[in-house]
Amino acid sequence: MSTRGFCLGTNPWSRWPTLPWLRVLLGLGLILGLQTASSTAFYLPGLAPVNFCEVNGETKYCQSSIELYVNRLDSVESVLPYEYNTFDFCHDFKKKSPSENLGQVLFGERITSSPYEFSFNKTETCVKVCKKSYDSAKEDQKKKLDFLKKGMQLNYQHHWIIDNMPVIWCRDINGGNKYCTTGFPIGCFVTPSGVSSDACIMHPEFNKNNTYYLFNHVDITITYHSENEVDWYVSKLVSARLEPKSYKHVDENHLTCNGTPMEIPGDNTDKLNIIYTYSVKFEENKQIRWSSRWDYILESMSHTSIQWFSILNSFVVVLFLTAMVAVIILRTLHKDIIRYNQEDIQKDYGWKLVHGDVFRPPRHGMLLSILLGQGTQVLIMTFITLFLACLGFLSPANRGALMTCSVVLWVLMGASAGYVSAKVYRCKHYYSYSNVVFVDIFIMNLILWIEGSSSAISFGTLIGILALWFGISVPLTFLGAYVGSFQKFDYPVSINLIPRQIPHQAFIRRPFFSVIIGGVLPFGCIFIQLFFILNSIWSHQMYIMFGFLFLVFIILLITCSEATILLCYFHLCSEDYHWWWRAFLTSSFTAVYFFAYAVYYFFAELKITGIASTILYFGYTMIMVLIFFLFTDSSCLLLRFLNFLLKYACRKMHTSKVYSIEYTL
Repeated sequence: MSTRGFCLGTNPWSRWPTLPWLRVLLGLGLILGLQTASSTAFYLPGLAPVNFCEVNGETKYCQSSIELYVNRLDSVESVLPYEYNTFDFCHDFKKKSPSENLGQVLFGERITSSPYEFSFNKTETCVKVCKKSYDSAKEDQKKKLDFLKKGMQLNYQHHWIIDNMPVIWCRDINGGNKYCTTGFPIGCFVTPSGVSSDACIMHPEFNKNNTYYLFNHVDITITYHSENEVDWYVSKLVSARLEPKSYKHVDENHLTCNGTPMEIPGDNTDKLNIIYTYSVKFEENKQIRWSSRWDYILESMSHTSIQWFSILNSFVVVLFLTAMVAVIILRTLHKDIIRYNQEDIQKDYGWKLVHGDVFRPPRHGMLLSILLGQGTQVLIMTFITLFLACLGFLSPANRGALMTCSVVLWVLMGASAGYVSAKVYRCKHYYSYSNVVFVDIFIMNLILWIEGSSSAISFGTLIGILALWFGISVPLTFLGAYVGSFQKFDYPVSINLIPRQIPHQAFIRRPFFSVIIGGVLPFGCIFIQLFFILNSIWSHQMYIMFGFLFLVFIILLITCSEATILLCYFHLCSEDYHWWWRAFLTSSFTAVYFFAYAVYYFFAELKITGIASTILYFGYTMIMVLIFFLFTDSSCLLLRFLNFLLKYACRKMHTSKVYSIEYTL
C-alpha cells in the first residue's frame, strides 16, 4: 500500500497556531522591557506612604519620629552574612523587629531596630550613640574586637533602612560620575606590607601599616517632598544618603567629629575606647515625588545600554533560528510534501521513512516523564513570578515578596507537574527531584548554622517548608497525575512492531555533537543577563530590571524550542528516530554552560575566601543549575509542537484508519 496522500500544494504551516502566540508573547515582553526602561516611577500596590511632620505639628495623620532599622551585614569576600547584633555595635535594647515573610527568612534578612532615631526636619550634629570599650586582657572583649577586625578585613557592609528605603552611600568615580550602593563598609584594613584595600584606597590619611580603620561616624542626609493635603501640611521621605567617616573622639563630653581617624592597630594590646556618633540633616526636594522615590537608587546603575545590547544580541540569534526554521517549513518540508504527492514518485526518503517509528516510546521513559513534569512546574512558576515582577507587585520595596511568590507558586504548580508526567508516562506513580534540592539546602543550612550565619534557616522554618511540600504540593501532584493518566494519545500512524534499523550517522549528526551545539545558542542569549543576576546574588547588588529579564526569558524559550525543532528535523531526515532524549538534552545542555560560566565568575569576579564560603557558593550554584536544567527541558515541551508537526505531516497519509494507541513507555 502506498503511503502517499498529501494534497498537491498544501502548506501544512498555514494553520500553524504556535507562531502567532510566540509573537504575542514576544510583543508582551518587549512592551514590558520598554516600560521598565522608559518609566521613571511606579507605585507598588499594597504599600502606603507614611506622612511626617515636625514635632510641634504632630497629629494622628503624621508622625515626627523617624526610625532607622538595620539589616544583616554581608560581604563580597564571604558568602556568610551575619546579623547586626552579632557584631559589637550600638544595640537597641528595646529591639523591635518588623514581621518577616517567608522570602525574607529564606534570604537570611534579619531586620531589627537600632538606637539611631531622628526627629523630622531637625538638624543634629555629632550626636553620641554609644561607647564601646575593649580590654585585651579580658577574653570576651578580645573576641568581640577580633570579630570586628575580621569584618573590616573581609569588607563586611552595613545595610540600613529608613522608611522602608535603603540608605545609600555614593562616592565619586572616574569621569566625574557617582557610584551608589545600598551598603557601606564597617571599615577598612591596611596590610602589614602597606597595601590599602577597599575603602582605605579613597582615604589617603589611612596609611599606617597593619592598621584597621573603623567608620564610627555617619553623616546622614534625608530628603523629603512636601505636599498640601486637604486639611494639613505633611511631608514624605523620598531618599536617604549617608557618608561614613572615621573619627577618634578623645573626650566623649565634647564631641567635635573631626580630627584623626579611628585607628585600631593590628596587634593592639592596650585598652581601646570607640565612640559611635552621627549627624543628620534634612533637605526638601519639590521634583521627586513619593511614587518615584526609588529612582535615586538607579543613578549609578548605568547598565541600560548594556541591557539593550544583550536584548539586541538575543534578537539576532532568534531571527537567525527563525529564518532557519522558516526555510525548513516553507521550502524544504513543503517541497517534500509536493514530491510525495507526485504520482511518478514511488519511493520515500528522509523523515518520511521513519513515520512508523517516530512515536516509538523512548528508553528510560519514567525518568524522562519525571524531568518534564518537574520542568513544567518550574517553567510556570518562573513565568508567573516574572510577570508579576514586571507589574511591580514584587518590587524590592516589598521585601522578600519575590522569594515568597516563587515558593508559593512552586507549591501550587505541583498539579501541573503530576499532570504532565502522567500524560507522558501514563501511570499513577509519581517521583520528584525536589528531595535532591531539599537535601542540598539542608547541607548548606547545616554549614551556615555551624558558622553562626544569619542565613541559617531555623528548624521550625524547615518543618514549615516540608509541611507545604507534603501537605499541599504532593496531594496536588497526585491529583494532576490522576487526571493525566486517563487520557490517551491518538496517532495518525501505527508503530511498527519491528524497530527500523538506523543507518550509520556522521559525527556531526550524532547525539553528543548536536546536544553541545544546541546549548550554545540559548546560552548566547542569556549570558549578559546572567552576569547581572549573579552580581545581584553574590555581589549584593539590587536587581530591579525585571522587564529586561522577562524579555530575555521569552527569547530563551523561543531559542530553545527553535534550536530543538531544527536539530530534530535534521536527525529525522537522516532516518534517526531517537529524538526524545536528544530533544530533551538539546536545550537542557544550556545548564552545563551556565555552570561553566558560574565557575568562571567565581574565579574572575569574586574575592570569596574560606572553605565554607566556597562550598556554599558551589552548593547554591548547583541548585540554580538544576532548576535551570529543569526549566530549559520544560521548554522542550514545545517539542510537543514537533509532535504536532509530525502529526500534521502524516495526517493526510493514505491510511485506512487512525490508530489509537495508549502511550505506555
